[in-house]
Amino acid sequence: MKKNHNPYYPDRKWLMSLGVFCLLFLIFILIVTPGYPKSSSDADFSHGTTRLVLDSDGNEMLELGLPPLPRFAYFISGTKGDGGSMRRLLQAVYHPRNYYLLHLDLEASDSERLELAKYVKSESVFREFRNVMVVGKANLITDKGPTMIASTLQAIAILLKRAKDWDWFINLSASDYPLLSQDDLLHVFSFLPRDLNFVEHSSNLGWKEDMGARTIIIDPALYHTKKSGVFWAKERRSIPSSFKLFTGSSWVVLTKPFLEFCIWGWDNLPRTLLMYYTNFLSSPEGYFHTIICNHKDYQNTTVNQDLHYMKWDNTQNQHPVNLTSDHFIDMVQSGLPFARSFAENSSVLNRIDAELLKRSNGQFTPGAWCVRNSVSETGPCVGYSSPHAVKPTSSSKRLEKLLMKLLDHENFRPRQCR
Repeated sequence: MKKNHNPYYPDRKWLMSLGVFCLLFLIFILIVTPGYPKSSSDADFSHGTTRLVLDSDGNEMLELGLPPLPRFAYFISGTKGDGGSMRRLLQAVYHPRNYYLLHLDLEASDSERLELAKYVKSESVFREFRNVMVVGKANLITDKGPTMIASTLQAIAILLKRAKDWDWFINLSASDYPLLSQDDLLHVFSFLPRDLNFVEHSSNLGWKEDMGARTIIIDPALYHTKKSGVFWAKERRSIPSSFKLFTGSSWVVLTKPFLEFCIWGWDNLPRTLLMYYTNFLSSPEGYFHTIICNHKDYQNTTVNQDLHYMKWDNTQNQHPVNLTSDHFIDMVQSGLPFARSFAENSSVLNRIDAELLKRSNGQFTPGAWCVRNSVSETGPCVGYSSPHAVKPTSSSKRLEKLLMKLLDHENFRPRQCR
């Protein structure tokens, strides 16, 4: 017997259609409605950054909705006797947003490396933010061979594994020093495209064509634990035809995606060039430069500047002179964020601390993250503020002016990989 249809109970097919419609509508709402960020970095990208900035009169202003701040991954290297300089440099460039990897090479004593590691472990700021690391097993580094590029690639691999959310890699030595605060650097770099690579480069090899490209060397430091000079092979090689050689400064500011390509090498170019530069004189002055200028994905991302202020002792740019107070005004006017080289405890470093970084001896460079006693604005941190806030100073204007000049259409494209 057929049941009569009850008008007070909807048809099941109609209920099913309604349920499907509601489910699809709910999914649509979840897609178009912004949710909570998964991390602090996601929050930065969703909502921008709040910053204290200075107006033209030096007064503090609170600005909202600025671009998200980047993060830098620093590799700071040194040798025998450089422990104190590395500690000072670390204090000068420290910021809780960044990551720092320190390496004292095999020429340094075990006690010196242990002293550096003890300092990192005992410093309360580093324990709080857990962003400073020390290489435990030291590498032997020679000036002319490929050991420096090998050590740098190892450092990059460590930073890619241990610190996953950085934007730019910066390599510094114990004889380097900053000319502005990290708050200034982070603030200015937040306005830059995240694919820019700062690497001084040229295809004009000069004397390196004969002494580097055509000459084959063997560096015993790759196989032994005692430093010695490189061996020169009698045989010579021709200039390669499958890639174009570039040369430039060993000091770079490189993006994470480019360095992932160099480490993981999803095509053969990084591996091919690593084998080639193993027998190349001064390989750090050509390895990254040749990779980046021979790959279509990266050759248009280069800014032809290493962001270091240097003065040279001869026309071949072999060794930078030690900077003194005689160079101070020129350093400041350059707008560059770093300078080298400095003698240990040089008096000009004290002047940079006092006039540019506002840093007192043994303390960190002031920044919005470091809450200080109101009585002494240059004393130690008495508390820690948010690492997502920065307080740029008037020094940031000099770097901003330099970068605007470098990225001007008359300078940017014509100086790329030529």
